[in-house]
Amino acid sequence: MEEGEDHQKQEQGLGQECTAIINSEDRVDDLKRLFACVFIDQSNLWHAGLSWSIFCLLAIAVPLLSHFVLHCSTCDRNHRRPFDSIVQLSLSVFSVLSFISLSSFARKYGLRRFLFLDKLCGVSAKVQRGYAQQVHTSMRLLCSFVLPCFAADCIYKIWWFTSGRNQIPYFFNAYLSSTLACIFLLSSWLYRTSIFFLVCVLFRLICYLQILRLEDFAQVFQKESDVGTILLEHLTVRRNLRIISHRFRIFILLTLILVTASQFASLLVTLEAGSEVNIFNAGELALTSMTLVAGLFICLRSAAKITHRAQAITCLAAKWHASSTINSFDDVDDDIPRPRIVAPRMDYINGNWVSDNEEGDEDVIDNTNIMPIFTHTMSYQKRQALVTYFENNKAGITVFGFMLDRTSLHTIIAIQMSLTLWLLNKTIGI
Repeated sequence: MEEGEDHQKQEQGLGQECTAIINSEDRVDDLKRLFACVFIDQSNLWHAGLSWSIFCLLAIAVPLLSHFVLHCSTCDRNHRRPFDSIVQLSLSVFSVLSFISLSSFARKYGLRRFLFLDKLCGVSAKVQRGYAQQVHTSMRLLCSFVLPCFAADCIYKIWWFTSGRNQIPYFFNAYLSSTLACIFLLSSWLYRTSIFFLVCVLFRLICYLQILRLEDFAQVFQKESDVGTILLEHLTVRRNLRIISHRFRIFILLTLILVTASQFASLLVTLEAGSEVNIFNAGELALTSMTLVAGLFICLRSAAKITHRAQAITCLAAKWHASSTINSFDDVDDDIPRPRIVAPRMDYINGNWVSDNEEGDEDVIDNTNIMPIFTHTMSYQKRQALVTYFENNKAGITVFGFMLDRTSLHTIIAIQMSLTLWLLNKTIGI
């Protein structure tokens, strides 16, 4: 009977694992269709030619033509576009960076390998189900960022063409020319913002897989495990994080530099003497700034989150080592009489410290819970060697050797605040 129950449990586990893999494959098909919708699919020569043609049209040709052909110097102040050069240049530069990155990823690795789906066979069913669910969540997140920006730009573009029809330059027929120009400009905006957010969301998705693996890896300290197994699993996660860092380091670094440059250029032109700023002529500039900053925020937050989770493993291992060492010394019989020390009463239930205070939002990996102690815990030397390894081999997302953790984010914010105050001092004399 016991053998039959074990066999049934194994079959159920295999069924759940197969279901998770099937769900992941379905999500990959959805991502492939998404790549085809934004014309990133370059699986063959025909698709590659179509992809590059649409990219050159919507990311380069349309912005250039709209900036020079639709330049309206004789329009009223609400229909002039004094900041259009920064808007078009910023979006086009980021679309070029995103398109080249996506094309390189698809050509070198393929979608399955790029999303680490080929590594899901060796992980638990819980990680597979969580990753499959996160793929769907990432697609919803992409739509939640792109669609509101696109809707706001639609409102602005429609207002600009309808209210300034007699002032905006046109060819042959004002209605037909304005309609076609509006459609092309909206298509260009949607295309450029979509591929930029797509790279940011894919980076977040890949980081989330490693977060799931780290949370699953942290469970090895809750049971008897061999040091070789723990070390091998951590080396695998650390190697994956190094691969992610290597693939995205140029994109993250250029995104940080270009977003900073774009924001400072926007601040400079809006604060210069004689500049007329209102919701009509600067609304698109503000929308562009929010779009670029949101994409950068997704990348930096995802990198800092996975780095924080990876470094929390060191604290978890140290706590596990301390708990095991204390338990080992308590079991040693000492013939030397020692004075009885009455320790303060502590409520210890199932390995948890019970406190009257609320725990709040504690870390998923490292928390205040006491590690469970097992009779056959590995030797002190092995535990100490493992903790030393964790302390000297920090894992996380790096950009050319610089770890993207909370300290790095604080440094970036401090530098940008200093540059902002310096620019304000030079422009408005604060």
